[in-house]
Amino acid sequence: MSGAAAPKPTDVSALSFEDALAELERIVRGLEGGALKLEDAITAYERGTVLRRHCEAKLAEADARVQAIVAAGDGELTLREST
Repeated sequence: MSGAAAPKPTDVSALSFEDALAELERIVRGLEGGALKLEDAITAYERGTVLRRHCEAKLAEADARVQAIVAAGDGELTLREST
């Protein structure tokens, strides 16, 4: 994409949901603009796919936390041990 972009960490798992979503939105805009060379577009698409999966996982985690709060009925979060 354009040369002014900050370097992107290779490890998407280190990104917050918000940072991953912002990067994904930039990638989508770049792909929609049609100005990328083919190889750059493929690389951006691959990165976007990884970012999308990361965002989906973060949303699933948040949903599970909300469901645990709702299930408790009193608004108190009951911590459960991972198995």
